[in-house]
Amino acid sequence: MPVVAALFLALAAAALPATAAPLPLPLAQLSPGPAATAPVLRISAIPDQNPEKLNRLYGLVADELADTLGRKVVYVPMVDYSAAVTAFRKGDLDVVWFGGLTGVQARLQTPGARVLAQRDVDAAFHSLFIGNREATAGLQPIRSAADLKQLRGRRFTFGSESSTSGRLMPQYFLQQGGVKLTDFAGGSPGFSGSHDATIALVQSGAYEAGAVNEQVWTSALRKGSIDRSKVVVLWRTPPYPDYHWVAQGNLDRRFGPGFTGRLQAALVALKPTSQRRVQILDLFGARQFVVAPADQYGQIETIGRQLGKIR
Repeated sequence: MPVVAALFLALAAAALPATAAPLPLPLAQLSPGPAATAPVLRISAIPDQNPEKLNRLYGLVADELADTLGRKVVYVPMVDYSAAVTAFRKGDLDVVWFGGLTGVQARLQTPGARVLAQRDVDAAFHSLFIGNREATAGLQPIRSAADLKQLRGRRFTFGSESSTSGRLMPQYFLQQGGVKLTDFAGGSPGFSGSHDATIALVQSGAYEAGAVNEQVWTSALRKGSIDRSKVVVLWRTPPYPDYHWVAQGNLDRRFGPGFTGRLQAALVALKPTSQRRVQILDLFGARQFVVAPADQYGQIETIGRQLGKIR
């Protein structure tokens, strides 16, 4: 029997291909190489515009950061503003392009989170109140928040419920003008979900007026997607701080010492020096990114608490 067994084993070994793995597959899977274990930087953003534009923009950003940082970077789309805040709080996202309100919410819910950068336009951002030209033809010029009382009884829409430029700050200025949400037609405003949608709804006449992000409005004008014979700017708000990149506080531990600083430097270094960088800045509606002090968003937190968006 020992001779037979030895012969059987020899024949079996001879039948194996020369490239047979030296280790059983399950054991090999327990010992992955360095490439398999390298962490992936997951970036995302609040979905404030149409998905096609966002996929294009943040795909370019992911490629740029991957080349600059030497790390794999992926863009993870979000279904709405609150989903972005929740995913960041749970640690499912590493770096997110938040609006003023969602950025404050995310940092309050995520100990150690850091503000990295904002666009050059974000320290003094503006919302626009727009109107359907025909429906608002009888309004007197709106020169201050006090004149917004003329919108009482109108069909009015915000953007997303958690948008800084499409809801929070416009509601604040309406409140300053003595307008409550229950003063609009039907006893409440609409919520379009995005700035693009607000423009389209007001232009079509589905709503008589609405509030939008000035950058999105300007971009839509450049593309020719706004019919100025149908929609008009009623008022430009006073400035306030808005969008900013927020990062998890554990990036140096996950990606190596100094990584957060390198990431911040990569964002601030985005200048129009290559075709891809020109595209990124154009899609962001900015000339560059700058370091953003976190304390400037205290105003947003205060207003968010006043209006019940932060508890």
